[in-house]
Amino acid sequence: MKIIEPHIHMFSRTTDDYQAMYACGIRACVEPSFWLGADRRYAGSFWDYYNLILNFETVRARRFGIDHYCAISYNPKEAENVALAEEVINGYGEYLDHQRCVALGEIGFNNLTDNEEHVFRLQLRVARERGMPVIIHLPHFNKPAGIERTVACLDDEGMDPSTIYLDHNTEDCIDQALATDCWCGLTVYPISKLTPQRVSNIIKTYGPDRIIVSGSADWGVSDPLSLVKVVDYLAADGHSDETIQKLVYGNAMRFYSNSPNWTPELDIEPMDPREFQR
Repeated sequence: MKIIEPHIHMFSRTTDDYQAMYACGIRACVEPSFWLGADRRYAGSFWDYYNLILNFETVRARRFGIDHYCAISYNPKEAENVALAEEVINGYGEYLDHQRCVALGEIGFNNLTDNEEHVFRLQLRVARERGMPVIIHLPHFNKPAGIERTVACLDDEGMDPSTIYLDHNTEDCIDQALATDCWCGLTVYPISKLTPQRVSNIIKTYGPDRIIVSGSADWGVSDPLSLVKVVDYLAADGHSDETIQKLVYGNAMRFYSNSPNWTPELDIEPMDPREFQR
């Protein structure tokens, strides 16, 4: 089974991770912009980061047989610095225009503050004007309130729900997410977020339509093979091949097809490491 990893932060992963992902069937991935562990102080730090993930990271992934795309944004964890956020947003048009950029994201809320909402709305307007898909970060805590405020912003800004991917849902908010007609993400981690068993139980209750599963795999305790483990668990737990294929391939394909840049190559041959050029 070929797998698309629709939300993964490969900037924080090793080349061994790429090799393991390929060996287990992952053939394409999307890397949303995220927090780097410390708040950035200059707009140029963001732009250099966008340049790295759009260009070098794409080359690095391709060496190992994986087609790598990006989503560009200003992450909510740094949104309290409104002046810097506005400077970055006003200057990242060339990165959104890049052929490897397939969405704007991840954006949304972290602590449910007014500054976060201001920065969120600014970026929703950019996405709407450009006709771009959007990846939204639901807050890690108080998710029902977070999704309620998120949806209010989406409605106010006139966003098309078919272009929205509401990620990081759990059992306490997935019903709210699915009621919006947006695409809805489930994120699997070894300790935090969801386990394959919890994903299975959610799918038994709600079905696989409009649900996208990802591993995210950032700096914390995470696993770039989360999707592989989800596939194995779902199969053992009685889910059909059709259901599993939707969750780890088909639904992601449909969401990212909102972008004309999304043309994944799923048959890239890994290179001989001795042929790499630095």
